[in-house]
Amino acid sequence: MTTSVDALDRERVNRFALRIFGLYANGLLTYMIDLGHRTGLFAAAAQGSATSVELAERAGLQERYVREWLGAMVTGAIMTYDPTTRRYHLPPEHAACLTGDSATNMAPRAGMVTHLGKHQAELEQAFRVGGGVPYSAFRPEFTSLMDQLNRRSLDELLVSAWLPLVPGLTERLTEGARVADVGCGTGHALVVLASAFPNSTFVGYDLAEDAISGGRAEAAERGLTNITFEVADVAAPLVGEPLDAVFAIDAIHDQAAPAAVLRGVHDALAPGGTFVMVDMAASSNLEDNLDNPFGPWLYSVSTLHCMTVSLASGGVGLGAVWGEQTARRMLDEAGFGEVMVHPAPGLVSNIIYVTQRPADR
Repeated sequence: MTTSVDALDRERVNRFALRIFGLYANGLLTYMIDLGHRTGLFAAAAQGSATSVELAERAGLQERYVREWLGAMVTGAIMTYDPTTRRYHLPPEHAACLTGDSATNMAPRAGMVTHLGKHQAELEQAFRVGGGVPYSAFRPEFTSLMDQLNRRSLDELLVSAWLPLVPGLTERLTEGARVADVGCGTGHALVVLASAFPNSTFVGYDLAEDAISGGRAEAAERGLTNITFEVADVAAPLVGEPLDAVFAIDAIHDQAAPAAVLRGVHDALAPGGTFVMVDMAASSNLEDNLDNPFGPWLYSVSTLHCMTVSLASGGVGLGAVWGEQTARRMLDEAGFGEVMVHPAPGLVSNIIYVTQRPADR
């Protein structure tokens, strides 16, 4: 049954229509942010105010395209414009969120939006008949995007802010420990750790050959001999000597068989070994996420990627918003002991789970 528009509250209809149009406008603005990041326009604008001609010359781009892009930046309240001088300005507070090597640089995140939108037709088919869009369909671009999204945070926060949340782990790594990263992607987390703790040995596991190749190349470029990478399905048992610590950074919720992965991590750890899992800061209950400012992003990214890649391979489709309650339950079912949960310093959309394989298991 359809309802006549005349029978509805016209003011509420208009307000919601404006909101929907705002979402569409911001969606297109995201593409403009991605272009600004890709072309170096934000970095050029951060050098100081400029006319469109001057900014195009700084970035080595075509002025006509730059001028139209600047129109989007100004009307989108990202940059300012002085009509008397025809100069454009990127406020330093905005530049901090769009440029540089700090974890505050959010510009790479725009690329995730533009990339995931390319698979709408495949996702529509999965909605209709089941299954999903396989992980291979997103690569290699997804591999590069995830590396860009995570690299700055790992460089800035992993050793100085995240490790201190785990009692005794920094000291253990300093002395020498055996460490793995499951679902390691390009392995930059291990490169950071291997550089900081030369007495420890590190191994990264990931299903994506292109990601593993990137990790091997970066390790070789830095001359790191205490790190190796293996192409592997981390749902299979991890072989080798017992591990002292295992990391999983934004990886478990994508797995086809997350319960098997967690159990495998448990079994691979030496008794008393530590598991550090970085994942989304969310509840398992929708009603608890209504005020979560990251909720729309998390559920959307989960639909567009995290859940569908799992379902595509016959997996459980856990999704990015599996939440703390489900995570705690699954860690318990895998055999882990007490779980400590910390907000991830510098990364407000994430939390850090810390647990151990009990000494008697």
